[in-house]
Amino acid sequence: MLRDKEAHFKSKRWKDSGMASRPDRKDQLLESALILASDLSLPVVLQRIIELAVKLTDARYGALGVLGSDGRLRDFITTGITPDQRHAIGPLPVGEGILGVLIREAKPLRLQRISDDPRHVGFPANHPPMQSFLGAPVIARGRVFGNIYLTEKQSAKEFDAEDEGALLVLATQAGVAIENARLYEEAKRRGQWLDAVREISSAILSGAESDDVLRTVARRARALANAATATIVTPSTDGNRDSLTIAIADGAHSDELIGLAVPREGSVSGDVIKSGLPTALADASRDSRAYQPMITLGNIGPMVLVPLVVRGRPFGTLTVANSVGGTVFDEEAIRLVETFADQASVALEYGRAQREVSRLTVLDERERIGRELHDGVIQSLFSVGMGLQATANRSRDPEVESRVEAAVGEIDRAIRDLRNYIFGLRPGILADRQLEQALEDLAREFGEKSGVITVTDIDGTVAAELAPRAADLVQLTREALSNVGKHAHATTCRVSLRRDGDQAILEIDDDGQGFDPASPHTGLGLRNLLDRGQAIGGRMTVESKAGEGTTIRFAVPL
Repeated sequence: MLRDKEAHFKSKRWKDSGMASRPDRKDQLLESALILASDLSLPVVLQRIIELAVKLTDARYGALGVLGSDGRLRDFITTGITPDQRHAIGPLPVGEGILGVLIREAKPLRLQRISDDPRHVGFPANHPPMQSFLGAPVIARGRVFGNIYLTEKQSAKEFDAEDEGALLVLATQAGVAIENARLYEEAKRRGQWLDAVREISSAILSGAESDDVLRTVARRARALANAATATIVTPSTDGNRDSLTIAIADGAHSDELIGLAVPREGSVSGDVIKSGLPTALADASRDSRAYQPMITLGNIGPMVLVPLVVRGRPFGTLTVANSVGGTVFDEEAIRLVETFADQASVALEYGRAQREVSRLTVLDERERIGRELHDGVIQSLFSVGMGLQATANRSRDPEVESRVEAAVGEIDRAIRDLRNYIFGLRPGILADRQLEQALEDLAREFGEKSGVITVTDIDGTVAAELAPRAADLVQLTREALSNVGKHAHATTCRVSLRRDGDQAILEIDDDGQGFDPASPHTGLGLRNLLDRGQAIGGRMTVESKAGEGTTIRFAVPL
């Protein structure tokens, strides 16, 4: 129905506004209302508003400046200027001079000559000459959405009061049309958001790999925010606490960005992780806080970064960005990206929990095998050995006795080997004990088996904070102690756990023969320790000197 009426009115010829009678102006305004009501796409509505304003007042040039939450222009829709002219003029205005007057005062403004007004700050290079001016605010949802700017009245030297009145009516119609279009887009976006949440939730619950879920999060966030690029930044996997990595990238320049290292200091991602608060940049390419190598590589202009939070602590960021010169993101886009960051955080935590479950399953199986070896195989071997010893004692043949004793010795060695295997298989020491008690028991058992005097110095509060990673830390300590027993020839050893700032420091030191850490090593001991430490986000350092013992230190983030 509306479209039929629109077609009817479009068939009428618009008369020259200098000769238009009041009824003709009313017809024009009625047609404008119908045209604005015929579409719910916000970009289309905004372009139509300024085109109708130009026709209604017989202006040569027109622009609709859209305001951001900071009161500055974030978009500038024009008519009467060619794309080449707009490119030659340069960056969009920010709201100074006469444009800024309307922004600050939010009331109609009519000027015969722009240059005569003392608030005029001049035009940029390549800007067409403009004399007469008429402007009015557009109000939607009770606040100023933007302003209509008209220049160069074609049929007269200046805009008159009738032009101003007609523009105010059109601005009112525009406010209603903008509100309707925004409500429609919000409803449409909410439907898309629900679809995205459903897809992401299904992927999480189906046990999909974390990276696959995160790729879905980035893709959906980019699409709903109308962004060119989306990235997810997480801590580096090489154990370097000062570095971050772009783990996921979607959209423009994704192939160049993925895997790029980003420093914690000197990047917006690092600042967001530190503060735990979202950040929006109007143009990252001109912002000193941004890591410019990444910005240049991705041709990034406007961007929004929100923190990824797991167990109450920010550790990464979800970012959406547009190309240099692209649309600046509004508050709605920031809220939208925050919801996807929550989804990404859930996916990461769920993936961590699944890995923990799998690891505990393996540990339980090792515990079971250890018990079977200890309670079954070792006891059986011990019984066989006792029987052979009894046989040897009864034998009168020295050769038989010697061979039996040798066999018993082999059985004893096999039992010792099995106990060593059990010692390595049984992280289940944690099954019913806290980390502090587990480390103390481990040190005591090592001292009893090796003869090395082993002492502990464990901070219980730090041990409690590390409870989720207790099994990994016990394994690290077990392997380090095993190396002490095999290679150090030490008489004393110490296991300590303490706090150092936002890190926990686990140290195993001995007074053994030491070695040169810089020399090549063919064994797997240190390599295994390094790998285990990196697997839990820690960093290992080794201090040793020939004849002065060794200190192995693990720094683990709290």
